[in-house]
Amino acid sequence: MKYLKYKILFVFVGMMLFSTSCDDNFAELNTNPTVAIGINPNFQFTFVQLRTSGGRYENWRAGLIYSSMMIQHLAATCGYWTGDKYTFNGGYASSLIDRAYNEQVKDVVDLINTLSTTDVGDATMLGMARIWKVVIFQRLTDLYGDIPYFEAGKGAIDGIDFPTYDSQESIYMDMLNELEQGVAQLGDGGFGGADLIYGGDVDKWRKFGNSMMLRLAMRLSEVDAATAQAWAAKAIAGGIMDSNDDDAFIEHTNGPEGINKNGIGEVLDKANGFGDDCPRLSDTFVDWMNSTGDPRLSIVAVPSANTGEIAGMPNGLDEALLAENPTGTSVDDFSRINPAIVTVSSPMMFMTAAEAQLLSAEAAMRGWHGGDASSHFSDGIALALGSWAHYDPALALDDAAISAYVDANPLDEANAMSQIGWQYWAATFLNEYEAFSNFRRTGFPELTPVDYPGNITNGQIPVRLANNPGEATLNPSWKSAADRQGLGTDFPSHMSVPVWWDK
Repeated sequence: MKYLKYKILFVFVGMMLFSTSCDDNFAELNTNPTVAIGINPNFQFTFVQLRTSGGRYENWRAGLIYSSMMIQHLAATCGYWTGDKYTFNGGYASSLIDRAYNEQVKDVVDLINTLSTTDVGDATMLGMARIWKVVIFQRLTDLYGDIPYFEAGKGAIDGIDFPTYDSQESIYMDMLNELEQGVAQLGDGGFGGADLIYGGDVDKWRKFGNSMMLRLAMRLSEVDAATAQAWAAKAIAGGIMDSNDDDAFIEHTNGPEGINKNGIGEVLDKANGFGDDCPRLSDTFVDWMNSTGDPRLSIVAVPSANTGEIAGMPNGLDEALLAENPTGTSVDDFSRINPAIVTVSSPMMFMTAAEAQLLSAEAAMRGWHGGDASSHFSDGIALALGSWAHYDPALALDDAAISAYVDANPLDEANAMSQIGWQYWAATFLNEYEAFSNFRRTGFPELTPVDYPGNITNGQIPVRLANNPGEATLNPSWKSAADRQGLGTDFPSHMSVPVWWDK
């Protein structure tokens, strides 16, 4: 199934050998478009996959401090963990977009250009690269709204130094088209072992591409239901993920920092990373798991140091407010994340079969395809419970525990959308960008906001991350994009302005 952990170091060494032999080639990409033809596309694909998984910088800030806290997976009292207090740190909010254009977008656009315009590579490689491009841009536009897309990454190719900001609607329509065409190009060939997701398995890439299409289609459910239905039906008919063997993730190793370490692990792994000890599990997350008898609780949490019990911390507390908190006045009254799932060698998830099946359940409830919503819902839950074996076989739940939980939590059609939303939220724990996006689309799970003193959103959960304020002066197209979205010049206030699909 996942055969890649032992290959990552080999591929990295190959990348380093390539970088050494071509010394300044990556820098030259900004000025010499002919250099791209000399880059081995296998190494470049590996490199861009690892960069998409990300390092400590953006995973810590945009992923954990903001997304996981706003979505109430985690809570913290440390002042710099601002996400569940709805206060503003511009560098934290813009961390993903700041890193992505330099470390992901540039290389995937260059790779696609090389595969499209030269005789290097094959059609299957191009199809995989196009699907991966959507993985990168979907996260960016979901978090930041209108972003540079059609001209992005083309400084070396077309001399575009200040790419135009495109509307999220146009970006989504093109991403869906890219997925359709990318899946259609999958055949013989591919990246083989240089592909850290599936080792070049074309059938799994086809399911992944269709599942991404379903995710994007459902993101349009509230803003353009007819388009959402058409693309959802197309994705499901094409074949989506239905086994944990289909899950899309990178297996990391305790290798060089910023290359093949898990970026979340670099933040939370005390033995091998920075070891930030501030976050605890949110009481919203823990209480819901307790209420449903969820066996994942013993996987994601460890008992608190003071009580020996698993307990979640309320969101929106600082150290002073914690001292007045009736459920616990010390951070050690609350549970940490199980360190076994946040190591530098832990897998980084991009999409799972559980997500695909839960989205199929929602689509079926809407009458958008002929599948049975209850079956998709039960399958999604079972797959989500089974996915923890990816982190460590010792964490695998036995079939009896999975079946018992599934049987105890059947789909109730009168409450189906809420149930699906809560389960999707649980299934995307540690994939915090996706958890935050699906919550904003659906309004589920039903989270209670906090009203921390000095928050920037009038006590409402933020609905996007803010771009880097430098864009207002550096990129001439920023102003029109800001006007189109109703953003204004006050960047903290942007976090209260919904993106296009968020209705």
